[in-house]
Amino acid sequence: MFNILEEAVIRVRTSAGERRASLPETLALLMRDEVEAFPALRPHQRHAWHAFLVQLGAMALQRAGVSEPPTDAPKWQALIRGLTPNFPDDAPWRLVVDDITTPAFMQPPASAAERERDYKKQALTPDELDMLVTSKNHDLKMAVASDGGADDWLFALITLQTMEGFAGADNYGISRMNGGLGSRPAFSLAPSERFGAHAKRDIAFLLEDTTANLGDALLWLLPWDGAKAEALLLFKRLKPNPLYIEICRRVRLRQNSNGGLYAIKATSKAARIDAKALNGRTGDPWTPINLKESKALTMATGGFTYKRVVEYLTSGNWKQPVLLDATRAERRSAEPMLLVARGIVRGQGKTEGYYERIIPIRTKLRSAMGRRAGSSDSMDDVGQIADERIKQAAIVQRILSHAIQVFAAGGDSDKVSPEHRKRARPWLNRLDELIDASFFDDLQTEFEADEESERSRIRKEWLMNGDDGVVDAARNMLRDASDSVPCSTIRRYKARVSAEGLFEGRIRGPNGLPSLFNTKNDKNEETQRRLL
Repeated sequence: MFNILEEAVIRVRTSAGERRASLPETLALLMRDEVEAFPALRPHQRHAWHAFLVQLGAMALQRAGVSEPPTDAPKWQALIRGLTPNFPDDAPWRLVVDDITTPAFMQPPASAAERERDYKKQALTPDELDMLVTSKNHDLKMAVASDGGADDWLFALITLQTMEGFAGADNYGISRMNGGLGSRPAFSLAPSERFGAHAKRDIAFLLEDTTANLGDALLWLLPWDGAKAEALLLFKRLKPNPLYIEICRRVRLRQNSNGGLYAIKATSKAARIDAKALNGRTGDPWTPINLKESKALTMATGGFTYKRVVEYLTSGNWKQPVLLDATRAERRSAEPMLLVARGIVRGQGKTEGYYERIIPIRTKLRSAMGRRAGSSDSMDDVGQIADERIKQAAIVQRILSHAIQVFAAGGDSDKVSPEHRKRARPWLNRLDELIDASFFDDLQTEFEADEESERSRIRKEWLMNGDDGVVDAARNMLRDASDSVPCSTIRRYKARVSAEGLFEGRIRGPNGLPSLFNTKNDKNEETQRRLL
């Protein structure tokens, strides 16, 4: 019945080709860094799968008192079984267990057989079971995986039970998010984008960081009938291992007469874990915490823009997740790393997108991420440089917007309307995307410079460096806008001259970036511009 500790149900692609593996074999392949891809894994399921493997691996090693992740499947099999010693039949690791009073994989048991009558709804495909991101017919169509394999169901189960939020009456979400409409974002360092390298690194870190608390680890082992009185209070009725793997829904998988799988679902009168007062502050090693508001990060529309990432990394308002720190080995290494950020933006009755951003982190910035405020070359320095760059970019964007609005108004600044502002918006987005594309690479180049004069030169080059500089890119976009933004033909020449004059005047003015321009050279440049 799909025992994932013994049966090869997970499709794995390695350099030798595609194969199927059991859960212990998958962990062994990951620790040997042989996994190229999981063909059945959808993008929005990546963090759920990664977090599950890392939490499971770290807790299994911790429970056994083992400090080094093994690279062979039999050892992983024994370690995982060590988490469920009361189940010699491996019931908690089977996708299908007919007895509803016995746990199945990520499926809590009921207190009595008659509770099966509560399970009135069905999900006939794994994507129908999956979390809200696939429940609307937009980016991903619902209920299309009619031939879903066992691993499709496995990934859907893990994603639903560890990432889902509130989805209507009696369908509650996980404890590791700020409210039912929140999200469970992920930030961590990684040595590479490879599944195995990232998983092995996070397991190693958590083994260093986590105290040996052998409390409740796998919450699907606990009976649950969905009553309010059964809600678990973190650290009171429930004393979890810091890496506990939770569940949020009552669901059971069944096998039909053709051998295929389907799910039956029941509701609950309260969340499985009563953690509303914690606002997502459960110790999740991937989630930043807003110190000012005492709550976990909730993803916003637009995802991981450069402005938001700077805020999360450098502002004193945020406590970084532990996995953004370096391991002991990484502190001694000069190898660059990656910052991996993932998350789903949720809304009321809708999902507003899955976001993933991978940022190369050079040695100096990685070292700064582990330094306390006040020390040299700390994140305070990075934050100051980043804030200055963001402010200067915003100045250029405001000036570009004003210039395009004036052009759209036929060159008359007194006639600028909301419609003209709307026409300027796509050009501001283009400029922001250009800045975003290389922001962290450019930021680190300035941070790595030792002399203030060198930092000043690098900053000026970022702002004015042919067509690649922010100011020059904005100037080119203004010219492009002058060719495409609607404007009366009879007024187009005047509008162009007025818009360009406004741009050049404001960028050189006291509220622009006057320090960029040398007065003598500026006059020569202005003369040449007029002649052209």
